[in-house]
Amino acid sequence: QVQLVESGGGLVQAGGSLRLSCAASGRTFSRYVVGWFRQAPGKEREFVAAITWRGGSTYYADSVKGRFTISRDNAKNTGYLQMNSLKPEDTAVYYCAAREGSDNYYYPTRYDYWGQGTQVTVSS
Repeated sequence: QVQLVESGGGLVQAGGSLRLSCAASGRTFSRYVVGWFRQAPGKEREFVAAITWRGGSTYYADSVKGRFTISRDNAKNTGYLQMNSLKPEDTAVYYCAAREGSDNYYYPTRYDYWGQGTQVTVSS
C-alpha cells in the first residue's frame, strides 16, 4: 500500500504560480510512476502529467505543456507539480496518483493509489 497526501493548492490570480506536493508513505515510493490528474466541477478527471519511477521520462497534457513541470525526489518520497502561468481554466481539484508499470500513463484507471486532492482556484 502507498498513502498519498497532496498539499500546496490555493487561490491564485491568473498568470501566477503554485507548487503542489505529493507526500508518499508506505511501500517504496521510488518504484512507482507518479501522475497528476485534475477534475473540474461537472467534468471528468483528466490527465495532467506523469513521471517515471527514476524521473527519466515525463509526460504532459497538451493543455499544460510548457507551463507545468512534474518532478520527484525519491529520497524525500515526494512528488511535485510546479504550475506557472496559471489560467482560470486550470481551476480544479488536483490529485496525485501512483502506480507500477511503464505504459498508459494518461488513464486514471491504470493508477492504483490516490490522494485526497487539493483545490486550485485561478481567478481572472
